[in-house]
Amino acid sequence: MENIAVIGAGTMGNGIAHTFAQFGHKVSLIDISKESLEKGISTIEKNLDRQVSKEKISIAEKDSTLKNIKTFTNLKEGVKNAELVVEAATENINLKLKIFKELDDITDSNVILASNTSSISITEIAAATSRPDKVIGMHFMNPVPIMKLVEIIRGYSTSDEVTNSIMNISKKLNKVPVEVNDYPGFVANRILMPMINEAIITLNEGVAGVEEIDTVMKLGMAHPMGPLQLADFIGLDVCLAIMEVLYNGLGNTKYAPSPLLINMVTAGKKGVKSGEGFYNWNHGTKDLIVAENFKK
Repeated sequence: MENIAVIGAGTMGNGIAHTFAQFGHKVSLIDISKESLEKGISTIEKNLDRQVSKEKISIAEKDSTLKNIKTFTNLKEGVKNAELVVEAATENINLKLKIFKELDDITDSNVILASNTSSISITEIAAATSRPDKVIGMHFMNPVPIMKLVEIIRGYSTSDEVTNSIMNISKKLNKVPVEVNDYPGFVANRILMPMINEAIITLNEGVAGVEEIDTVMKLGMAHPMGPLQLADFIGLDVCLAIMEVLYNGLGNTKYAPSPLLINMVTAGKKGVKSGEGFYNWNHGTKDLIVAENFKK
C-alpha cells in the first residue's frame, strides 16, 4: 500500500500522516478546513525539526517526508488514489458513520477503511459500509511519530487478510501492532480512562491536590506523567467521550464519568487544546502551573 489517505489534520491525523510519509508512503491529508491543514503541516514541520535536532533523521529525510504529503479539502479528490484510508476525525460516532458511508460510496471496493477511533465500535462503523470485511481499527498512540503501539481492532466481520495487511504495514512503520477484539474502549482506554476518571474523582473529593495526585502516580507507579496531566494532553472532551462510550457500552456504574470532568468540559476547560484544564497551559509546557480553580 503505497498511497495512504488520512482524514483529519488534528493532533492524531497530522501525526499519522507524518509517520506514513516518513516511511516513504504518498499521503493525502484531508480536512474540511484549509486553516486546519496549514496548522497540521506546520505541526509536522516542527516535529520533523525536533527529530533533526535530536539526530533521529537527516534534513534530507525531513524534506522527503514533507514532499510525500499533499493536502486536500475535498474528500473525493483526497481519496482518489488511496489504497488505505485512515480516518482520524473527532471522536463522534455520528460523524464517523457519515464519513465511512461516504468513503464506501467514493472509493474502490478493494480499499481498506481504517479508523483511529479510541473507543467507538469498529463493528458499528463497518455496518455503515458495504465492505465490513475491509473495515478495521488502527488506534495510534499520541505522539504518533514517537509512540510504538498501534492497537489493531478487528470488527465482527473484519477479514484475516485485512488484519494481516494492517499488522504488516504497522510493522513497516516501525510500530508494534497488537491485535484486540472489538469491545468498548478496546484494551488501552478500557484500562487507562477509568484510572484517569478515578484520579479526577479523587481530586473532586478533596483527597489530594492536582500536583499531589500526579506526583504519587509518577514516583509511586513509575508513570512518565500523572493522570491529570495526561488527561490535559489527551483532551478532557476526548476523555469524557470515551468514558461515555464505556459507560453506555458496558452498563456498569464504575465507568460513569466524574461530574467534575463533565463540568470542566461544559465550561470549555479541555486541557492543552483550550489553554487550561487541570493545569494552565498558556505559558507553555516546561513549567506546569496548576490552574487557578485547583490551587490550594
